[in-house]
Amino acid sequence: MTYRRLRNDELAELETAFARFLAVNGIPADDWIKIKAEDGKRTEELIESFSDVVFHETLTKLEYLEFKSKNEIRIFHCLPEKIILRGLMVDGDTSLDFTQQEDAKVMLAKMQESGAKLSMFVSEKSYKDNKREAELFAMMEAGCRTSDGSLFVMLKSLEVE
Repeated sequence: MTYRRLRNDELAELETAFARFLAVNGIPADDWIKIKAEDGKRTEELIESFSDVVFHETLTKLEYLEFKSKNEIRIFHCLPEKIILRGLMVDGDTSLDFTQQEDAKVMLAKMQESGAKLSMFVSEKSYKDNKREAELFAMMEAGCRTSDGSLFVMLKSLEVE
């Protein structure tokens, strides 16, 4: 396997896609039922193969990832050849917590009340050994989540040239 086996809940969400995968591989529904009942090894091989296909397709199309902790937000723009990081970090004591879903005005008020400092940072790097999808997968397994990129764009607009 290149990535990991999909969990049962993930497989359940992709039932229709899995049925198409089996059909493309010449396995009709009746044969799948028989394979599941009689050949555990083949069942696992097919699920693992499908899992790799799903992850590869997802990672190939992935544009943005984000990671939030209490005091920091990191947004990654995942380009074909490199990854660009834009982030915010809180320095000092504050009740602000980026992991909580709060209105921007409430977050700003908490920052102002606490006297903590907010800093923005930017970085970029090329993928190790040109293994974009492997790096993105590792980031997701470490807690990054997909993002629509709106926060990345907003942070970019705040940058001072």
